[in-house]
Amino acid sequence: MAASATVAVSPLILSSCQKELNGKKLTILHTNDMHSHIDPFEEGRYKGLGGMSARASAISKIRSVEDNLLLLDVGDVFQGTPYFNMFGGELELKLMSEMGYDATTVGNHEFDNGLDGLKNAMQFANFPYLSANYDFSKNTLAGQVQPYKIFKKGGLKVGVFGLGVELEGLVNAKMYGNTIYQDPIAMAREMVQELSTKKCDLIICLSHMGYDYGDPELPSDKRLAQEVSEIDVILGGHTHTFMDEPLLLTNSEGFTTTINQVGWAGINLGRIDIEFTPKGKGAVAFKPVQLSNKI
Repeated sequence: MAASATVAVSPLILSSCQKELNGKKLTILHTNDMHSHIDPFEEGRYKGLGGMSARASAISKIRSVEDNLLLLDVGDVFQGTPYFNMFGGELELKLMSEMGYDATTVGNHEFDNGLDGLKNAMQFANFPYLSANYDFSKNTLAGQVQPYKIFKKGGLKVGVFGLGVELEGLVNAKMYGNTIYQDPIAMAREMVQELSTKKCDLIICLSHMGYDYGDPELPSDKRLAQEVSEIDVILGGHTHTFMDEPLLLTNSEGFTTTINQVGWAGINLGRIDIEFTPKGKGAVAFKPVQLSNKI
């Protein structure tokens, strides 16, 4: 496995933190838009890259040296190879469970087998699905998806919530049924307030909305960071954006959010370390770990 892990961005203070957090560190590993790529690419521009085996090896190697680690996915685990056509997402979720994923969110392709298909597949995930702006209360997924989850890692309280893209016009209406799409910016504000009330030390958003569309009216990761403070990290998906390093976006209120996305098909594994110092919490961003099966 060839993996690059050189520091790409110097630590940047995100906000102040309590003295008892000084010296603590959290490693965040993340993926997005895997699209059922279980095996590495056999040909083309990505030949030899990707695959669940290389990902599992990289995760295991990092986990062996980092005490506090969160492994997160940002949706569209499904659809893209015959594995999904044959097993309906079961294989993907079983393998992710073996790797120790902590959470994922609901991408638009999670609806490709309809609500019943998604519910059936979810039984093979031993990690939660998080979505704050998809309301499933009136259908078969009621109670199956949480808006957020708080993780405790080495004395840190980490709040993680999910957001999804507008489904109308993107997904066949029969597939998502009476799922209600709610404004993601408004729901993000609610999540920040809720997680702050619960005294989370760090807030992470799993955003399957897309990185940037150049249109201030369309919800995106960049718009979210500009309009909602107190989200420390936005892990993105949907637009298949390959980022060599995260974007550190400081909004008009002076709050800095780290935004990252690692392309598609499981080619890269993202990594961001959050370090707590007397001056506050800072993000140390690593170049994406390219998952290679080349000898």
